[in-house]
Amino acid sequence: MRTNVSFDSAGIEIAGHLYTPDGSDAGPRPAIVVGHTGSGVKEQAAGLYALRLSGQGFVTLAFDAAYQGESGGIPRGLEDPAHRVEDLKAAVSFLTTRHEVDPGRIGALGICASGGYCLTATATDHRIKAVGTVSAVDIARQFREGADGTQDPAVIQGMLDAAAAARTAEARGEGVRTFKLFPDTEQEARQGGPHVYEGWEYYCTPRAYHPRSAKALTWSSIDHIAFFDAFRFVSLIGQRPLLMIVGREAVTSWMSVQAFQNATGPKELHWIDGASHNDLYDKEQYVGPAVTKLTGFFTKSLASDTTPAEAASG
Repeated sequence: MRTNVSFDSAGIEIAGHLYTPDGSDAGPRPAIVVGHTGSGVKEQAAGLYALRLSGQGFVTLAFDAAYQGESGGIPRGLEDPAHRVEDLKAAVSFLTTRHEVDPGRIGALGICASGGYCLTATATDHRIKAVGTVSAVDIARQFREGADGTQDPAVIQGMLDAAAAARTAEARGEGVRTFKLFPDTEQEARQGGPHVYEGWEYYCTPRAYHPRSAKALTWSSIDHIAFFDAFRFVSLIGQRPLLMIVGREAVTSWMSVQAFQNATGPKELHWIDGASHNDLYDKEQYVGPAVTKLTGFFTKSLASDTTPAEAASG
């Protein structure tokens, strides 16, 4: 069952979908906060994973980030990593108030950019007992270094120039400036390479198009993003279990590998053969195995009588 819910995140109202399994009156259950992809909304990949995991007995919560989707916040289209992390912690706080949820058994799942955000949130919020990621990226690394890690450093410097100019223009009352995330046409998307085309095809065609998913970000997002480091304090996750699911063909896989290497506690890097970054968002031949792996992981790591070490070894 899906219920529309809302909660506060540092003064901004967050819109969410709470998924409860059949027989949810059986008593408090383990719960999972599910973060959406960069530029995504709760109705896309996050909602799919939340729905599927709810079917496995978990209470799940997918929500729109502040400034995006149905959530509040001005300016629209701002991507603020610090607030994205705060949103995840606020979602955990919300779940602790629900009668369907065992507050001592809450996990987090991040997809794409929220994979990085979930690692940061888990590192500093001990209420999150286990964390999983799917196609995880550090959005800051992606902007600084490119999806494949080979971007010319001059690119981010140019973007920071544009961000600075946009802030000055806004101060002069000239309005909020934004930049497009996706090409206008399929031809332009294909010319950008496989990863650019993948993103365009997911967000801009009937495959997964949603009117509220972000097609542009504010230029001020860039200087919020540039200094962020989702992997810097992964070691603070400590002995809480970590599962990272990565497509074998994903151009972004190097970022999940880096995060995994920084983790010091019970951890597993699980590869899905044949899958690219975006394939793991919605293609059943890849989502199915990912959900199966996540189900086993969260069942063990959020069991009421299981220690982190036992969860990892199981």
